[in-house]
Amino acid sequence: MKRVGIDRLAALHTAIDLVRRGGTVSVSGVYGGAADPMPLLTMFDKRLTLRMGQANVRRWVDDILPLLTDEDPLGVEGFATHRLPLEEAPDAYEMFSKKADGAVKVLFTP
Repeated sequence: MKRVGIDRLAALHTAIDLVRRGGTVSVSGVYGGAADPMPLLTMFDKRLTLRMGQANVRRWVDDILPLLTDEDPLGVEGFATHRLPLEEAPDAYEMFSKKADGAVKVLFTP
C-alpha cells in the first residue's frame, strides 16, 4: 500500500456526481475522510441531502464474526460466481459490468 492514510474521497465525489437532483447521498460505516474539500457548488446546485453516521462496529464484532468464520452459515463463501487471478482483473471488471457469464461477485487471487 503506497498511499496509506490518504483519502481522496473518490467514491463520495462519484456518488455526488451520479445522484439525481434533489436526491440523497448516504455515507455510513467507518469513514475518516478529511483530505479533500467537498464539491459544495455541485451539491448546492443539485439540492442534495447528505446523510451520514458512524457504524457501531465495535458493538457488533463479537456477534457477527462467528457468522463469517464458523462453517459459513450465511453462505458468503458460495456467493462468488467467479474466482480469477488478479492479472485478469480488467477483463473481469468488464464482464461484471456487463453481467456477462452470470457474473455477480468476482473474487481475485494474488
